[in-house]
Amino acid sequence: MSVQKITIFILSFLLSVLSLRAEIPDSFLSAAGIDPANSSVLVVDLASGDTLVSHNADKPLVPASIMKCVTTASLIDKVGTDFRYLTPVHATGRIRDGVLEGNIVVTGSGDPTINSRHEPRSADFIAEIAEAVRKAGIDSIRGDIIVDESLWEGPAVNPQWATGDLSQSYGTGSHAFNFEDNARGKASVADPAGIFASRLRGALRSNGIPVAGEQLDPKGHRLLGEHRSATVDEIMRSCMMRSDNQFAEALLRTVATADGKPGSFEAGAKECLTLWRRDGAPTEGVRIVDGSGLSRANRMTSRFMSHVLQRMSVDPYYASFFPLAGQEGTLRRFLANTPLDSYIALKTGSMNGIQCYAGYKVDDDYAPTHTVVVILNNMSNRQSARKAVGDLLLSLFAPTASENTEQDSLKK
Repeated sequence: MSVQKITIFILSFLLSVLSLRAEIPDSFLSAAGIDPANSSVLVVDLASGDTLVSHNADKPLVPASIMKCVTTASLIDKVGTDFRYLTPVHATGRIRDGVLEGNIVVTGSGDPTINSRHEPRSADFIAEIAEAVRKAGIDSIRGDIIVDESLWEGPAVNPQWATGDLSQSYGTGSHAFNFEDNARGKASVADPAGIFASRLRGALRSNGIPVAGEQLDPKGHRLLGEHRSATVDEIMRSCMMRSDNQFAEALLRTVATADGKPGSFEAGAKECLTLWRRDGAPTEGVRIVDGSGLSRANRMTSRFMSHVLQRMSVDPYYASFFPLAGQEGTLRRFLANTPLDSYIALKTGSMNGIQCYAGYKVDDDYAPTHTVVVILNNMSNRQSARKAVGDLLLSLFAPTASENTEQDSLKK
């Protein structure tokens, strides 16, 4: 046999082996509730680039909340992880004998965390302003409390969201000025700036600083203070762990303003897709309309998502945003007390008929070793689908995870 024929034979053999390794188990596709034609799976080894398993990797499907993986990755690319939202407070007009002959103006920065009930927490903005007003020697205010929301363009609620979601806290709007998660209990709040202004007037009055509320347009202004959010990596971690839609939409709009574009949903979505297309991601069939994944108009392929995850795997912060299986957030029960407990880090996404996972297999140091993407649409049995995904991951990774577990026990 010639050298050429031997080479062809070896290459053919290797390709056939790789093909077998990439073939998804029948047990997964035949699991109750899973529709093989509307399911997509892709698992890739980061070190070698080999595909461990693949099914419909280029089929565009509804991603639900794993869209947040793309939103956070896009904003890190734009601003890094040390970025903070800065919300300035100015006094307009002159101060005469303790009377501000003007207004207190708060300029919205898009910060989704102001007086949030969730981590990461920052200082009480109302208390900050009351203290700043007092220190400026202001005893009363002739004008009013004005909240400037001009930073972002377009509606506060994404036009692609279902009407039935809009009254719910998970479907609340994203404003240039957000306050207390833009929600009351499980109900959304349409005008968080109005609630904030009313609350601030009351706080100032309680501190002996009445607000007359006259309509004034004075010249000149002075900075009283600037509210600083936590760093954006902390905001992203909270967003991903709790799957917070309001946080995610603010991050999407910030992607646009960080690049000098109008802070609309449309501009943010377009900028995200442009960013990844320039990075070489396979964007055919991909459609981004929001940052949270609440819209069913979004379309994602496993191959596109895997590209994003592979690109971000070298970032020291990004993988830490993903809940650990058996330990955190939406994965607290997933793969708990199995060899993969704490060795799988995934963002989940679920809607009626949809179950999705995107993230990483990690090592003992929580460093990513593989990307994992599972997108299930037209699903009819969520419990069975979750079990099928867990069984698939165990079949791929359990031997490695078991070795790690044994080594850990020897160290103790």
